[in-house]
Amino acid sequence: MTFEIPEETHAGKVMEVTLGATPDQGGTRSHTVKIGGSTSSPFHFFEGEHPHSPVVAMEVFDQVPAKYPDFLRNYCRDVIDQPAAMAKKCVAEYGAELISVRLEGTHPEKGNRSVEEAAEIVKHVLESVSVPIIVTGHSHFEKNNEVMKKVCEVSAGENCLINYVETDNYKTIAAACLAYKHTLVAQSPIDVNLAKQLNILLTEMNFPAEKIVMDPLTGTLGYGLEYTYSIMERIRNDGLAGDKMLAFPMLINPGYETFRVKETRAAEKDYPEWGDLEARGIYWEISTSMSLLVAGAELLIMYHPQAVDAVKKKIKEMFVPKKGN
Repeated sequence: MTFEIPEETHAGKVMEVTLGATPDQGGTRSHTVKIGGSTSSPFHFFEGEHPHSPVVAMEVFDQVPAKYPDFLRNYCRDVIDQPAAMAKKCVAEYGAELISVRLEGTHPEKGNRSVEEAAEIVKHVLESVSVPIIVTGHSHFEKNNEVMKKVCEVSAGENCLINYVETDNYKTIAAACLAYKHTLVAQSPIDVNLAKQLNILLTEMNFPAEKIVMDPLTGTLGYGLEYTYSIMERIRNDGLAGDKMLAFPMLINPGYETFRVKETRAAEKDYPEWGDLEARGIYWEISTSMSLLVAGAELLIMYHPQAVDAVKKKIKEMFVPKKGN
């Protein structure tokens, strides 16, 4: 007796998005990174095509987060306050496929660094590495708009991934991305309808669909992971079913989310039953990343080098297209 795996066919296709630009495309990157393009559920090679493997980015900072764990600092302690040098180390030593530059220090209540400082940091990171760049902002709309406009200008033609816009704050940054040829992250608060609404608003202002990446605003293990998973699953299923306003590749932030929760920062002496602190953090980030990969994530921004290595190896193991695909 033989058993055949039932197969589903899908009318839709996830939009293919290109990140970065090479010299012949107007940028300076050594190569581009493509995400999306799938015609079936994640890793279901028996049902459809998955032309591009999920990719892993690592993050550098204009200002190191106050609660950044000591065991994480140890991996880049000599360069952690030098974003360009840290970016180079993350690529050369830890295998980062993209670099996210988090500009949290420009927030008025978290350092209030200037627009010019932010722009210089992004320029230096672009000069230090040849992989595509993500530029991650914050929730203070007025300041973030100023920062991102300048960042888009000084990196014109590089096709950076500008991270992020929301429903209440998208026009200024989207216009800058259009003017200077960048791609954009559309972030929504774990809600399918709000995610779709933002994508509609962006396309209605003639923002190219092939330059949109979705961020469903994910949680981490123990902090809403199941709900996050279900929302991402619905987004992906609806996109594959033919809803073009939900058929975009998805970005997640397992590093940022993981290393701000109690379980990855609480001292071993206070919770000895939780085990080794660093191992706890590594496993927390891996668990979060792998769960959301199978929910549809194509781009992960991660922190711990050992977690990065483990997740990249698992992606390589799982991403085995069938012959002829």
